[in-house]
Amino acid sequence: MNKLKKKILVTGKTSRFCRYLKQNLNTDNIFYSSKKEFNILNVQNMENYVKRKKINYIIHTAGLSRPMSIHDNRISESITLNIIGTANLVKVCEKYNVKLIYFSTNYVYPGTKGNYKESSALNPINNYAWSKLGGEASVQMYKNSLILRMSMTDYPFVHKKAISGAVSSFIFNYNVAKIVPHLLNHKGVINIGGKTRDILSFAKKFSNKKIGKINFKKVKNFPRNSSLNINKLYVILKNKPKLKKLIE
Repeated sequence: MNKLKKKILVTGKTSRFCRYLKQNLNTDNIFYSSKKEFNILNVQNMENYVKRKKINYIIHTAGLSRPMSIHDNRISESITLNIIGTANLVKVCEKYNVKLIYFSTNYVYPGTKGNYKESSALNPINNYAWSKLGGEASVQMYKNSLILRMSMTDYPFVHKKAISGAVSSFIFNYNVAKIVPHLLNHKGVINIGGKTRDILSFAKKFSNKKIGKINFKKVKNFPRNSSLNINKLYVILKNKPKLKKLIE
């Protein structure tokens, strides 16, 4: 377990990622907030929390995520939570000089050729990715920040079916929880992912049930190749062999 003297707030208290993160960060100095405790749609509420707890870092994992179709059916909610809520959080961090670590997605890249670097052009293919890129826009304006573009998924693979003919760089959330504490003092953008694999093959290998197949051509607004170039992360972890193995 990493011993940290700085006080850290993590949004998204109920997520599996937060459960794993608790195993890798000193619980005396880390706070996991519920929506009621730390409401990203209420600036005054957030300011009061930050001042009361004397927060130094905020790891922002909360937001509207899956199923991705929810961002087509509930556009207003997607904008409110993922874009406006994140912008509100940036305002608070800027006012109190709090370091912000923002969880984004590999889907902000075009998803056609793969092997995307942090400097690659951005062109989301679906509304979920647009909502995350909208959040990124405000975070980019605040220099005391870090954007993590990730291809994070649950273990075991949670879906009954997987897409055939699409490629990604999935990394399990419990491994991301081990890596993130070592990135807190970095700024800019860092890709986080694992090996590049066919999604269907990945699902079959890491599922505890039989996986059905979905033909890529029948899926709307899904990237064919969203794989990440993680050389930057690899360099950061070069002196940490146990962590390097998680992305090799």
